Amino acid sequence: MRKFSVNVNGTKYEVEVEEIDAATAAKAAPTAEAPKSAPAGAGTEVKAPMPGNILQVNIKPGDAVKEGQQLMVLEAMKMENEILAPVSGKITSIAVAKGSTVESGSLLCTIA
Repeated sequence: MRKFSVNVNGTKYEVEVEEIDAATAAKAAPTAEAPKSAPAGAGTEVKAPMPGNILQVNIKPGDAVKEGQQLMVLEAMKMENEILAPVSGKITSIAVAKGSTVESGSLLCTIA
C-alpha cells in the first residue's frame, strides 16, 4: 500500500492505493463486451466517423433497418452524434456495445 495526500476542491484527503500487477489489473477492470453475432461478411460496413464512446446501441443482429435509421449514438467531444444507416438492409454483425470506446474508422456494424 502507498499513501497519498489528495486535494479536492480545497478539501484535503489521505488515501491509500494498493499496487497490483498488470495481470491482476486486467482481470479486475470492468469491460463492455460486444454482443455475440455472426462474423462480418459481405455487406456495407458502418464505421465510426470520429473517436468517442458508444452511448447507445439501438439494433440487434438480424434487425431490418432502413436507410437513415438511427443505429447508435456516439459521444465525441461532449456531443452526442447519431450514427445512421447508410443503406437499407439487415444487420449481420455488431462490433461494439454500449460503453465501448472506438477510434475513428473503427467498425461499428455491418448491413447486408
